[in-house]
Amino acid sequence: MNALLPGGDVALSIRGLRKAFGGVLAIDDVSFDVPAGTLTALIGPNGAGKSTLFNLLTNLYRSDAGRVTFFGTPLAGRSSDAIARLGLVRTFQTARVFPGMTVVENVLAGMHMAARTPTWSHALALRAANREERTMTRRAEELLDAIGLAEMRDRDATALPLGSQKIVELARAVISRPRMLLLDEPAAGLNDAETAQLARLLVAIHRSGTTVFVVEHNMSLVMGIADHVLVLDAGKLIASGSPAQIQANDTVIEAYVGAAAPVQP
Repeated sequence: MNALLPGGDVALSIRGLRKAFGGVLAIDDVSFDVPAGTLTALIGPNGAGKSTLFNLLTNLYRSDAGRVTFFGTPLAGRSSDAIARLGLVRTFQTARVFPGMTVVENVLAGMHMAARTPTWSHALALRAANREERTMTRRAEELLDAIGLAEMRDRDATALPLGSQKIVELARAVISRPRMLLLDEPAAGLNDAETAQLARLLVAIHRSGTTVFVVEHNMSLVMGIADHVLVLDAGKLIASGSPAQIQANDTVIEAYVGAAAPVQP
């Protein structure tokens, strides 16, 4: 199955993507579009190939075939840093905060791609660099205040609970104002309160104009915030539609539970 758009502004376009590991086909001729300005979710049973697909999109794995473009720009052969500089930023399943750095320093680390003054000017404490650094710090503090972590500003980021570390990582990803976010199971390991906080933050990021593409197991989260849902099973795209359409799709239900029971939100 392909989920291709006939027209319109496409943020991420995937055509004929394939990847095999030791003769096992993990991603099998997958094609779909992620429209700009949407909050799109990719779901599927364990082992469906969701994280593998994400790793192919950002070249952590090299595909065996296929083509990936970001707002029309081919991503093949580009480093993760080069892809991020195009405005495509991702997070990972496990929280990746930088040890030995405070919460605000972790968030500021996401600003390096947006810096206009060269690194050497910061080292020499030149006026323009100092002015830019103050602006960046103010933006980081405003973001921490908006997400409820202002009081943790100067704490070691690794000392925070898992849920807070994931929010810090997400803040680091969005502070550079990317065009699109790839989020790999952001709710993994979070409790209900942390998941609710994450949902509010994702909706706010989406409403600010950032395209969001998320892989997630938490069906309540997905069905509550996504505009569009894609379903992967055994490396193949088996369904595409609105949350309501996916919940009523017999092929999706069979892939998850092997019987005619609804995919619960």
